[in-house]
Amino acid sequence: MTARTSTLCVALAALLAASPALADDNSVTIGMILPMTGPSASTGKQEKAGAELYLQQHGDTVAGKTIVLAVKDDTGAADVTKRLAQDLVANDHAAALMGFGLTPLALAAAPIATEAKVPEIVTAAATASITEKSPFIVRTSFTLPQASAPMAQWALNNGVKKVVTIVTDYGPGVDAEKWFGETFEKGGGTIVERIRAPLKNPDFAPFLQRVADDKPDAVFVFVPSGFGSVFMKQFVERGLDKAGVKLIGTGDVTDDDQLADIGDAALGAVTAHHYSAAHDSPENKAFVAAFEKANAGMRPNFMAVAAYDGMDLVYRALEKTKGDASGPALLAAMKGMSWTSPRGPVSIDPETRDIVQNIYVRKVEKTDGALYNVEFATIPDVKDPYKAGKH
Repeated sequence: MTARTSTLCVALAALLAASPALADDNSVTIGMILPMTGPSASTGKQEKAGAELYLQQHGDTVAGKTIVLAVKDDTGAADVTKRLAQDLVANDHAAALMGFGLTPLALAAAPIATEAKVPEIVTAAATASITEKSPFIVRTSFTLPQASAPMAQWALNNGVKKVVTIVTDYGPGVDAEKWFGETFEKGGGTIVERIRAPLKNPDFAPFLQRVADDKPDAVFVFVPSGFGSVFMKQFVERGLDKAGVKLIGTGDVTDDDQLADIGDAALGAVTAHHYSAAHDSPENKAFVAAFEKANAGMRPNFMAVAAYDGMDLVYRALEKTKGDASGPALLAAMKGMSWTSPRGPVSIDPETRDIVQNIYVRKVEKTDGALYNVEFATIPDVKDPYKAGKH
């Protein structure tokens, strides 16, 4: 055995020994790892606010346990995420890990969740394959195939025949490109060009010039939450809206948290997504009002509702286990769980541990002087299509 292997074995043994059972029997720590600083800070801000609102509304006690929410800033760096996950499990005896603003961050924590047998609740990252990286990963956000395939179907049904796709060049973008493109081409549409933009310091102007040259009916776009403002403004600056090119995509590009900053450049954009702050339900109206009151008027986005639902999932699981916070017990309780979220009816697929939810087709419109993603069509109970064929 090499010195390096020996060190790894010792570290893993320590990790496995650091189970929630060693913590205060009356407390349950949820380790929330988020990008609170850096380019994805808006994700961290929304998720922290969503989780804290749930605690505010439901109290910090469930099934005789006191809930402790430990929020850590990974700055968007995978090595920091891994170190924080290890520390939360080994030193804070976290019963669950939650958050993970980008796919590489969720993947960095997966081995720790597996070795320590601690649920990793993904409330942001959306690459379809994430839940396959650990049997302890559960997702309350969404997957890109869930949103991209319905968007392609809507385009086909509404006279769109030629599309250029622009996606950010990492896991979720590749998923969006694949599932939109395959669904669109299978239905008789043509993908004129597939363009991938860098994740760091993206400048979409040269890519949008290629769109102008291609003259498609529409451009399909995926960019991470927080990047939509730059894209939309450059889309309008290039005159593509006036040239009759429709802008379609997943809801990340017209993120509720960013719409006011994007401004009228967003008007008319059609997206498919699982949540809008304008979703018309009693549960969502109450959620939005409470969120805005607790956060100085900040509008909740899909990240906030995923974190809110992540907390709800932990509470429901603890109720089901009667306070047993061991990882295997919590995971078993989470599988197949169903409830009514501010986004609508949701459930956890017991086979894939991914969320099953409605996907809404929305159009950016001005309501009472403010921009909103106004839903006009619903595709109910959508499973992740990437895994649907495997089960």
